[in-house]
Amino acid sequence: MILTSLNKRLYIFLFFFLASNLYSEETVDIWKKEKTQSDISQSELIKQKIPKNNNLVIKNNSNNSKIEILEKINTTEKKKKVYGVFDPATNNFSLNMWTNTPGENIKKIFERINKLELSDSAETLFTNTILTYSFPPSTNITEEEFLELKINWLIKNKKDNLLERFLNKNENFQGKKKIIQYLVDKNIAEANLNEGCKKSDFISKDIQDSYLEKFKIYCLVFNDKKSEAQLIFDILKDEGLSDKFFNSKMNYLLGITIKPDKIIKDNNLLNFYLSSITVPDFNYEPDDKTDKFIWEYLNAANLIKINDIEDTKKIQTLEKAANENTYNKEKIFDIYKKLPFEISSLINAEGIYQSLEGIEARALIYQKYLLSDNNENKIKLLILLKDLFKKDDLSNVYKKFLSERLKEIETASIPTQYLETVERNIISDEEYKLGKIKYDDKILHRSRVVKFYTEKETPREKIQKDLENIYKKIKRNKNYFFSAKDLALVQSLEIDGINLPREIKTEEMEAKYNVPEGLLKLIQNDEVGMLSLKFVEIIGEDEISDLDAETIYFMVNILNKARIMNFRNKVLSTALPLRN
Repeated sequence: MILTSLNKRLYIFLFFFLASNLYSEETVDIWKKEKTQSDISQSELIKQKIPKNNNLVIKNNSNNSKIEILEKINTTEKKKKVYGVFDPATNNFSLNMWTNTPGENIKKIFERINKLELSDSAETLFTNTILTYSFPPSTNITEEEFLELKINWLIKNKKDNLLERFLNKNENFQGKKKIIQYLVDKNIAEANLNEGCKKSDFISKDIQDSYLEKFKIYCLVFNDKKSEAQLIFDILKDEGLSDKFFNSKMNYLLGITIKPDKIIKDNNLLNFYLSSITVPDFNYEPDDKTDKFIWEYLNAANLIKINDIEDTKKIQTLEKAANENTYNKEKIFDIYKKLPFEISSLINAEGIYQSLEGIEARALIYQKYLLSDNNENKIKLLILLKDLFKKDDLSNVYKKFLSERLKEIETASIPTQYLETVERNIISDEEYKLGKIKYDDKILHRSRVVKFYTEKETPREKIQKDLENIYKKIKRNKNYFFSAKDLALVQSLEIDGINLPREIKTEEMEAKYNVPEGLLKLIQNDEVGMLSLKFVEIIGEDEISDLDAETIYFMVNILNKARIMNFRNKVLSTALPLRN
């Protein structure tokens, strides 16, 4: 909440509110449907115990058993704002989850996480963490820098839905214009304006931005609503939010002027798009400095033409764009196919390719591959081509292509000496799936006791009875080893109110395992946000079920201590049971 709204009237309200609800244990939902920083109630601020140098000091008065609220609001606290998408209570976080963490530590861990290709579970934890309504860190990072870290990650990873939600749930913030332009450009870049204009209402009507308004005006023209477009266009000009270039293009599209101008602007995608549909015989040569969204649009609209197939400079530019995922990779191989070679060069390709430049060498070996009818030769040429792409730092152009071509070769026809090579270069496209749970009552952490975490409606009484019965059977097995996952389960059950058999001494078993001191220190310092990001880094590119037993144990142990129960339950239900 914006602390400037903590005025005297609200304090009077708080006095009576707290006096009447002091002994109530019922949790109040402080979030409305569209939550913004102005939606957070005063009671939540008090409940979260905002800073250690309290703005609000609550004292017990032993004489009359009432609460006195003393106002101590300083200028710094008045300026604090919170931004986000998720209610802190949803993931057992708090408004102060970042308050005690030095800003430089947050910058460093964001830098490391940015280098990882996060698994689904790590990514979900990451987005839940960074998009929870919370106060920014109090040292070594500004509110704007903290917000920029989050926005940049969301844009880089194309989290469009989350960006839309963030934009609609937060009022004015640094980076708002950046999000708006990204979302507008994303729709234009797909070169499907019919669908893009349908999405032009992805942003709340309360949000005003000249770039967005220009896009909406064009969409009205596109959908043949020129009268409405003209009206909004006139308002935009009156407010000084238009410009000479946009006015000229719109006047032509609205039929006010008959002759189009020939000006092409590429300073943003909207201007470039308007240029492409109004300039007669439009022709544009992209280069290394061309914005990636313009590349994507040119690619989607099929506006990239190669008049001279031997123009190596242009082909190099296209190769680089494909490597950066802004140009269609398949089209690179279409270009290779068109490069002319003598028959003798194709016959002796493996002997003469080294004397050629990068593009010609790759094109020659690719054409030789297309002419080969022997699987062993095909594999050798594909692997050789991999080395040629790697040599010029273009591996991203080729790795999926290589995988698809190797998949086309039947395993039975692959020579033995190439089996490992082929397997290593095939990319698995299978989505991660947990599978159906198969309970095994011979092993505690795989037994039906786990239903307490996998099936939310399971009664506590049933789990208590199941634990007693299953433990009796396990105790009879003298060779049974009480594993790290077993310990993670029983510690959690005990915290959740399940009575353990007297023989289970969790403290003694805990002494066998090391829990990272650095993570424990984060709990002591109440750095819950940072702790969560540490878990994101630990999980990284793996799924939770792929982590080793000791890692699962110390994660659960720390999550229990930090009272982050929702994510702990996710870890338990994912990592413990056996699944088909």
